[in-house]
Amino acid sequence: MTESHAMFDKRLKSLDRKHQALARGYTPRVRDDGLIVLKPRRRGFSISPRAVLMAVAGFFLFKALMVASLGTTTYDARVDRLAIGTPIEQGGAWVMQIDPVTQFVAGQIGPYIR
Repeated sequence: MTESHAMFDKRLKSLDRKHQALARGYTPRVRDDGLIVLKPRRRGFSISPRAVLMAVAGFFLFKALMVASLGTTTYDARVDRLAIGTPIEQGGAWVMQIDPVTQFVAGQIGPYIR
């Protein structure tokens, strides 16, 4: 009797796990025999490539706006001041350096800012 009760509890826990997984979203699939089976969606963290591309483009545009509005000498002086700080500030200075993409975009939008 206790063995059958333990198997029943195991089956209930299994069904509860499946129900919780399906509650987060599912995809219906039709098997070869025509039976519709619900597959839970994965719990992965997905970022679209378009979102990554937009974030990178926005970052370069931000840097270009800063360079165009401050000028290269003032911007470089601020980045150099940042480079002598803590390791986190040094990492920020490395990321905020003027690169060819930033220089090109700043040259293109500079006349419109001033």
